[in-house]
Amino acid sequence: MDSQLKKGLLEYSVLAALAPADSYGYQVIKDCPPALGVTLSTLYPLLRRLESDGRVTTFTRLHQGRARKYYHLTSLGRKSIQDFVAEWPQVETVVEQIQAAAQMLPDQEAQK
Repeated sequence: MDSQLKKGLLEYSVLAALAPADSYGYQVIKDCPPALGVTLSTLYPLLRRLESDGRVTTFTRLHQGRARKYYHLTSLGRKSIQDFVAEWPQVETVVEQIQAAAQMLPDQEAQK
């Protein structure tokens, strides 16, 4: 998957992973689609940005005697997901236009 496309989808995938319940970093990675290839090095900067813009909050809870940082989806985060879903038909229109153009491309093998 193209890195720019992946970057755009990653943010909403992380928000969606937090929608059912509060979670911690490693679990968020497991809850995101494998096709995105989410790693700790991509996740934590994104979570910090989502926290700074108010879409997630954090809290600490003890887990097996150690403090674990949890992430909570705020109402702004929920609205962000809803807005993304509402805009998806526009994305589909663009994809349809790209697919139509791809079908008109000459077959490279036939030209050889």
